[in-house]
Amino acid sequence: MAEPARRGPGRPADGGDRRALILAAAREEFAGKGYAAASVRGIARSAEVDPALVHHYFGTKEQVFVAAMELPFAPAELVPQILDGPEDQLGERLVRTFLGVWADPDFRAPMLGMLRSAMTGEQGAAMLREFVGSALLGRISAAVGPADPLRLQAAAAQMVGVVILRHVVRIEPMASASQDDLVALVAPAVQRYLAEG
Repeated sequence: MAEPARRGPGRPADGGDRRALILAAAREEFAGKGYAAASVRGIARSAEVDPALVHHYFGTKEQVFVAAMELPFAPAELVPQILDGPEDQLGERLVRTFLGVWADPDFRAPMLGMLRSAMTGEQGAAMLREFVGSALLGRISAAVGPADPLRLQAAAAQMVGVVILRHVVRIEPMASASQDDLVALVAPAVQRYLAEG
């Protein structure tokens, strides 16, 4: 009679449950501490697993963040695209990219859930702050030089406001306006916030 197959070291039998525990702990950690202060060790401690298991399932802290936020991409992948080009068109590239990812139904569904939860609960609000503030605008600010945080938040408010009216409230004509029209309308304000920071 053959012996049962043995699992490799560090791989628990209840992998799906452990993965879900890690994601729940990551959401709490990112919401409570913010992206910069959160750590793989802290997430592992909250989930009561070894940090190696977090790395096994997700790799880096950013990959845990992407999975916890249910994003179809890593924010770090977008930043080089946004930064690639003339500085006086940074606002246009940022707004176009931001609206473009919201046009993707795979991205929009989890983010709409996060937007709705941000309006009613602190964890959703914290996760949205981390996505827009740290993962996206924080990286851009770090790449182009220090910017006034109030100006960065004003840029975020412009873009998030458009998304809320377009995809949550669905107010016309914003809901059916072309992406090009919205970029032309919003990008100059975002550029001013970024350029004068």
